[in-house]
Amino acid sequence: MTMLDNRTEPTAAPSPWPAAYPDGYAVVDVETTGLGRDDRIVSAAVYRLDSRGEVQDHWYSPVNPLRDPGPVWIHGLTSAMLADAPLFPEIAAELAERLAGRVLVAHNAVFDWSMLAREYARAKSTAPVEQRLCTIVLAKELRLPLANHKLESLAAHYGVVQQRAHHALDDARVLAEAFRPSLHLAAAAGLPLPLHTCRPLTEWTEGSVPAARPAPAGGSYGSYRPSSWRPARKRPSCPYPNPGRMAPEGPLMQGMRVAFSGDTGIDRELLEDRATDAGLHVASSVSRVTSLLVTNDPDSPTSKAAKARAFGTPVIDERRFAELLKAVTPAPGVHG
Repeated sequence: MTMLDNRTEPTAAPSPWPAAYPDGYAVVDVETTGLGRDDRIVSAAVYRLDSRGEVQDHWYSPVNPLRDPGPVWIHGLTSAMLADAPLFPEIAAELAERLAGRVLVAHNAVFDWSMLAREYARAKSTAPVEQRLCTIVLAKELRLPLANHKLESLAAHYGVVQQRAHHALDDARVLAEAFRPSLHLAAAAGLPLPLHTCRPLTEWTEGSVPAARPAPAGGSYGSYRPSSWRPARKRPSCPYPNPGRMAPEGPLMQGMRVAFSGDTGIDRELLEDRATDAGLHVASSVSRVTSLLVTNDPDSPTSKAAKARAFGTPVIDERRFAELLKAVTPAPGVHG
């Protein structure tokens, strides 16, 4: 029996259904010890949906992270509660079965995917996921009238009631219920879904999570080189000086330092390539000299978004950035 007591009435399915749409989805939520590359998953949940977003089944498991569980006040999972929970390698196969052959759907999908990719790499395995879909990006594409792009706002828009916020199973349920009407709206409009390729992590080094518990006192459970799950690309140096921050209404100017955070409707690398070709400096982090941050989720707790808020860095969404990118002002002394 699925936990769908508060589901909204199904949206009438468009006919014909877009042939290019996926055959099935895995709506995922993970709770973690933190937001960094070395943080661990403490619980995971999956709702499997059919091609039209109807729930087929659901699954949940706590996970022993073999470390302090982090923000207990958020996810509610204490060390004592996780002491007898399975290690990630012990649930990896069952979770993989839930993900296989489906598009991974999550709210800020790049985060959930990267956490899963790292855990599978630690377990010397690979998550069977080829594509992901971010519901924040989909909401942007649908132009939903949301006050912000938090899960609670998307849920409220569709009348979905949250029972236990930041519990992986309930967050996955809420997202599954909110994704279905969004999927039907996209199908009715003939909108291509913002699907992104999921690249498996290959940077994990030897010395990963041991098969047995408990951990040796003071022992190490693995190491992760300080690099992204996404293969790094060396870009040519920007030839123009940084003119400073972008003004509230633009324009973009050659030399501006632009950072990106979260999933985007256009593939991130293609968006970065366009920025580079326009004479912008694509930055990997946000600092006091960053000209602007491009993100579809300005309320995100990611380090880039948090730093942008702290530094007062201008923040715009992908759609606005794409418009400004059409008319980048040449740097002084450069004739465009």
